[in-house]
Amino acid sequence: MGASLKKMGPLFGLVLLSIGLSIASPNFLTPSNLFSVLRQVSYSGLIAFGMTFIILIGGIDLSVGAILALVGIVTASLIQAGMDPILASCIGLLLGAACGAINGLLVSFGRIAPFIATLATMILFRGIAQEYSQSKPISINVDGFFNEIGSGYLFDTIPVPVVLMLLVYFMLWFVLKKTRFGRHVYALGGSEDVARISGLKVRSLKLWVYTLSGLMSGLAALVVTSRLSSASPNAGAMYELDAIAAVVLGGTSLSGGRGWIFGTLVGVVLLGILSNGLNLLNVSSNYQLIIKGVVILFAVLLDRKNS
Repeated sequence: MGASLKKMGPLFGLVLLSIGLSIASPNFLTPSNLFSVLRQVSYSGLIAFGMTFIILIGGIDLSVGAILALVGIVTASLIQAGMDPILASCIGLLLGAACGAINGLLVSFGRIAPFIATLATMILFRGIAQEYSQSKPISINVDGFFNEIGSGYLFDTIPVPVVLMLLVYFMLWFVLKKTRFGRHVYALGGSEDVARISGLKVRSLKLWVYTLSGLMSGLAALVVTSRLSSASPNAGAMYELDAIAAVVLGGTSLSGGRGWIFGTLVGVVLLGILSNGLNLLNVSSNYQLIIKGVVILFAVLLDRKNS
């Protein structure tokens, strides 16, 4: 019972925050504002879902924002050159997965600490994006499918990025809860030595998890590029920190082996609502950073206490 209450803590926090903001600002609970919040967090949500798998195995990925920038730049350049947007999007997703696979190879077969490996690739991928684009944004003008990814609406009400985020959430929830791969992710995070003794292919599992994270960053890149009709080599800055914060706020342990992807979804929405509420209350951006930092520190300290 106590464990269940702890797991529901982030959800309780989200409800209390929403109630407080609805009292403080009459504009908070309007459908347009809530859908706006969900659209804004859809990008970081996709990345955070991939980060959940990374942290569950006891890893970290600092390169997700740089992967987003690189995929966005390459995809936009292909579309600008006349390639079919759907084909360009598929190439972008493959590039994101490949970048994640590079991280996985460095961590699993290269045996480099995840923090160091992904710090290095963060710099590498960002540098490639800047060189490829000559440090300039690439603008595109497309209609149809690609435009709908970031700017479309379902039933003229629900933003397509929100629908996409929820679809990905349910798919990854199923993978974690109902498949052998999901069970192996938890087992690896619980104890790598025990997982290896039990016969799990630890290196391959790490490789697939990091590849998944790269794929999620690539998907987020398509949404951002579609929404802005532009890609920038500086896009995705600090997204890795937002993703890690959402995962930790959602109750996933930084030491690995404990957590759930629903908590990540709650953490993403909680951070989005916090930022939105502070904007509605005209809190300065400097104080917003301080408040978000305190909230994240509290979540990490709570995680350490429960470890």
